[in-house]
Amino acid sequence: MRPRAAGFLAVVIFLTLPSHAGPAAGGPRFVYRTVRVGQESHRFAVWLPAGYDAGGHWPGLLFLHGSGECGRDGEAPARVGLGPALAAHPERWPFVVVFPQKPTADTEWEEHEALVFAVWRQAQRDYHVDSKRVALTGMSQGGHGAWMIAARAPQKWKALATVCGYGRAGTIAPRVAALPVWAFHGLRDDVVDPADTRKIVAALRVERTRLGLDPEGARMTLYEDANHNSWDAAYGEPELPAWLVRFTAR
Repeated sequence: MRPRAAGFLAVVIFLTLPSHAGPAAGGPRFVYRTVRVGQESHRFAVWLPAGYDAGGHWPGLLFLHGSGECGRDGEAPARVGLGPALAAHPERWPFVVVFPQKPTADTEWEEHEALVFAVWRQAQRDYHVDSKRVALTGMSQGGHGAWMIAARAPQKWKALATVCGYGRAGTIAPRVAALPVWAFHGLRDDVVDPADTRKIVAALRVERTRLGLDPEGARMTLYEDANHNSWDAAYGEPELPAWLVRFTAR
């Protein structure tokens, strides 16, 4: 885990580029936008759900990708993990889903917090996301990012789902204990030790008990035969989007 740089001042300027489809056109689809943070432009993807209407106020889901999808094209994060699950079963996912892209694989998501929230703010504004009905998810390096971004600002999220993530249980658990959590991991993962997920969830259950909350509000699903790619199984779980809806409903 890398320490956060101190004294960083981000100047954020928003740009809107033409997308493959306008906000009011067609069925469920990806659109693409660009945000400028400081002196750099960053492209990102947004999934608009079935029945999307620009006049409504929609629940939102922020997805943080793994190291293999880093870069600047804005499209790779939507090709692995959650993106294919959205395309396969759009009826399950009634969310505006936002896909920031981390530029480099040798940094952690929390080092790009200014980028994450710049992307998130623009998507909220452009696509009418209800800021009180939002959840956070991520896989692998993005699973770590989801733990850490949630730990830094737990009040922003209604629920948290992590897939093959990692982090320090003692840092994460006290900060996100009040959030509903569902963590996934493959037991044959040889990239991220599933012990990390087990330790974090165990610590969350202790913290939730201390707070007088149901310890089972910190859920965990372990896939016996899955290696590092547990995201196809996790995002393919029919119950996961329904679980997220429970906490982001009006």
